Amino acid sequence: MPWLLLFLAGLFEVGWAIGLKYTEGFTRLWPTAGTVFAMVASIVLLGIAMKSLPVGTAYAVWVGVGAVGTAALGIVLFGEAATAGRLASLALIVAGIVGLKLATPG
Repeated sequence: MPWLLLFLAGLFEVGWAIGLKYTEGFTRLWPTAGTVFAMVASIVLLGIAMKSLPVGTAYAVWVGVGAVGTAALGIVLFGEAATAGRLASLALIVAGIVGLKLATPG
């Protein structure tokens, strides 16, 4: 269960990172409200997951899921570059997340 909560926390991190783009400097009400909600949800879920998981592992996985998800959506939504080097780097982050999961009890 803590791993599922941690993954959901990472997805909410993606939500607020992408949401920041749509707030236009926090000048748009609904994108701002959604972004703030995602920020709070992400931190709360991370905190709950950290009750059972090592802090270093939980934080690294949370950041990794957020980074990969945000970069992937940047490519899809905003036309950011999808170079071989960038995609390979994202694959390495995913490998690190999987490695941390396999190396962590629970």
